[in-house]
Amino acid sequence: MEIVRGKIVEWREDGTVLICATLPNMDTAIKRQYGEAVIGLDDGRRISPEQRRKVYALINEISDWMGEFPENVKAFFKMNFIVERLQSIERKMFSLSDVDMTTARMFISYLIEFIVTHGVPSRIPLWELAEDSGDYLYLCLLNRKCCVCGREANLHHCDRIGIGNDRKEVVHIGRECLPLCPEHHDEIHRAPEAEFYEKYHLLPVKIDDDVAKKYKLNRRRK
Repeated sequence: MEIVRGKIVEWREDGTVLICATLPNMDTAIKRQYGEAVIGLDDGRRISPEQRRKVYALINEISDWMGEFPENVKAFFKMNFIVERLQSIERKMFSLSDVDMTTARMFISYLIEFIVTHGVPSRIPLWELAEDSGDYLYLCLLNRKCCVCGREANLHHCDRIGIGNDRKEVVHIGRECLPLCPEHHDEIHRAPEAEFYEKYHLLPVKIDDDVAKKYKLNRRRK
């Protein structure tokens, strides 16, 4: 694949754009008969100081757990992230001093995913470091981790099942929930749920088929 840089020169009301790009070698382009192009859109925004703080906080947690130097951990995870998460057109080494904001956001989520799935202890609550609360909560659900403290969790139903209804018979798909340890399960029952959500900057997520399977919940009406 030959990569060239172009510029958007016209935005259209139907959602399409006109891109102007210069080919490095017209003879080669004619010979190869290029017909389609893969377009990568540059964010244009640079990593924020807050995002940079989050990245280094996560790397420090992982390096302490691994017993490795932070610089070695940073290099290792940057390389794996490039290979595993970036599209081929984007695969190039980046610097945390000036990487674009979207890539920084994805890298933070990648580090949090490693911490949650491998049970890495974190001194800073991950809900404070997550860039996307919904993705973080879903990750905690599938890994049975408390979204507040990271300990072993059970599913808390934010939608009341209702008196007289059998929890085994009720269809759970679409109902809202959170993964909470016993301590935070008690806390959400003691205080108004709205205060709990505001305190930890959380919003419930809807149960889908994968979550229902994980917690052995009824998925269909009998």
